Amino acid sequence: MRNRKDILFLCQFFYPEYISSATLPFDTAKALSEAGFSVGVLCGYPKEYNNTKEVKKNENHEGIEIKRLNYVQLKRSNFIGRLINYFSFTFAVALNICHFRWFKSVIVYSNPPILPLIAWLSKKIFKTDIIFVSYDVYPEIAIKTKIISESSLICKAMNVINSLLFNNVTKVVALSSEMKQYLIENRNRLNNDKVVVIPNWFEKKNIGDIEKAYKNQLFNALDAENNLVVSYFGNIGVAQDLNTLLEAIVLLKDDKRIKFVFAGHGNKIPVLKEAVKKNCLDNVFLFDYLHGSDFEDALNISDVFVVTMEAGLNGLAVPSKTYSYMMSGKPIVAIMDKNSDTAIDIVKNNAGFSIEVGDTSVLLNTLNILIEDTDKRNIMGKNAYKLFSDKFTKEKCTSQYIDLMKCIMEER
Repeated sequence: MRNRKDILFLCQFFYPEYISSATLPFDTAKALSEAGFSVGVLCGYPKEYNNTKEVKKNENHEGIEIKRLNYVQLKRSNFIGRLINYFSFTFAVALNICHFRWFKSVIVYSNPPILPLIAWLSKKIFKTDIIFVSYDVYPEIAIKTKIISESSLICKAMNVINSLLFNNVTKVVALSSEMKQYLIENRNRLNNDKVVVIPNWFEKKNIGDIEKAYKNQLFNALDAENNLVVSYFGNIGVAQDLNTLLEAIVLLKDDKRIKFVFAGHGNKIPVLKEAVKKNCLDNVFLFDYLHGSDFEDALNISDVFVVTMEAGLNGLAVPSKTYSYMMSGKPIVAIMDKNSDTAIDIVKNNAGFSIEVGDTSVLLNTLNILIEDTDKRNIMGKNAYKLFSDKFTKEKCTSQYIDLMKCIMEER
């Protein structure tokens, strides 16, 4: 057998796709390659989240050897479509199991949740180390959000996969301290030394050209210069609380000082659109997923950002959109469990407000403060940017992956 390379990334989405579940693995792979590791990727062929006209099935991009697999790709807006995509991609990876023999270790992600089964199989056949990155905790998050029941066949299958995975994993990466604690308490054979906390991140960008952003015709109707613009970007799905924010928006529909912007995807988008139509909410502006210069302009014209998580999901997921909010230097309103790392960071650093799910009256009061107190907004915005610079830049977070992989390679 020829010399084995260091690391294989196993993920559904990757470069050149632009969603975070593609850009985060790419950033990590690039950082590890630049640090001297030999890196390969086994991923899906891009479709929905790609603006590049022609993508090669096999290529070497910035020192990373990428192998892309064709698989069935249905719309992700419904559970059946996502399920078919998951199984189709996992099956395509299984057909390429021999590819794993050329690598010493595999970094595998929790989405899709059945994918780690292939990493386990690789360990059994080729003795590869497994580094599992837990973006979401399955099946618990699916049970809590009522996607599946605890007695369902899918839940039982996920529990079997978890048993195989966590009995054989080399290291687990959790996105927050509460996720680490949850995994240690609820997964056999995991201890404090086996789980490391490495948060997600956002790339630091120079987005200070607000005059350019105001001229973006996409946002003309907002009249952003004369209104408080409250924005929500990214996924609006089962894990995100929409009701608290929506109730506040309805109550504020006659307040001409404030506009609400939503840009993203997820299965709660139809709910949002129906509410806008039913309540005649002309204070709400809806956009598809924004990226590139349009997303940068959207960050610039926004005055306040909102991030949400449904009640009961603390420790099961972490909203990575928060880091782009921090980078833009604007205050953040976190509607979620006050004991989450995200809410604690925001409050501790005076970078915004923490509000419990369902507490609409507090949210209304908070928005009123942000409308009237420009100085407070500016101070919180500066604090948010400092928090980002101190903890959540791409360089700081990917360097932790470099340190982790150095330790794993030394122990082999």
